[in-house]
Order: sequence, then structure tokens, then C-alpha cells
Amino acid sequence: MNRNDDNEAVTVMVVDDDTIDRMAIHRSFKKLKLINPIIEASDGIDALDHLRGLNGRKKPAVPLVILLDLNMPRMGGIEFLEEIRNDPELKPLLIFVLTTSKAQADRIRAYAKNIAGYVLKQAAGHSFLESIETLSHYWHTIELPDPVTS
Repeated sequence: MNRNDDNEAVTVMVVDDDTIDRMAIHRSFKKLKLINPIIEASDGIDALDHLRGLNGRKKPAVPLVILLDLNMPRMGGIEFLEEIRNDPELKPLLIFVLTTSKAQADRIRAYAKNIAGYVLKQAAGHSFLESIETLSHYWHTIELPDPVTS
């Protein structure tokens, strides 16, 4: 999950209200020896505060990849996606939905907001590790845009 051109680590933001799932992501990164910085947010509002540098939060380094749960309090994943895609500064972010929702309607709504992929959470363990490993191969292979400087 390193940048191809300069080996700079891609920052990963995990937006999920489930502490156990966030811990499983950290364990997966550790087992896979992924060095990417991880930022945690407990819901969409918390994530937006991070991304916009509000309420004492420091804006994360770019490039940035987001792992997004759909079912969260205050602001769920779909509402978060709507907010991101309506913000010219945040619109280009690469977002993967990582959720327990198998609902066709959720997949359709998420893809309509230009997500990069929809991954079903499996029970923590081997299959979850495989999901994170697959995502890491993808991030390692693709070329992310350089940050826009003004």
C-alpha cells in the first residue's frame, strides 16, 4: 500500500463505529506488515471533521484511502458519501465500503456515489485478513493522483 512513484505511505482512514472492527483492521495491517498510517473516525461527522481540519482535528496527509462502514450513528455511510461527493475538495477521495450489509439497495446507493469497491465484512479472522490483503494489493498497484496544491 505504498505509493508507486516515491514509496510514500498512503494514509488510510477507517470510518466505523465498531471498536472491534477497527481493532481487526489494525491487527490485519500488523499481520500483513502494512506500514500505512491509520486514522480512525467513529462516524461520518467525526470523519468530516478530520478531513476538513475542524474541531481541533488535523487534516490528514494525502493521498488518502477511506474504508467506510455504512451503518453508524449520527451520520451513516451513505450520508457521508453524499457529503463527500458534494465537496469539491473531498470529491476525488478513494473510498471503499467495508460493511456487513448485504442489501442490494445499499450496494446500489453506494456505487451511485462513486465508491471504488464494496466489501462485505467477514468475521474477524482469515477471511477478514484476505479482504484487507486484497485491498492492499489494489492500493499498491494503482497510481493515485498527487495532492493539489493551491
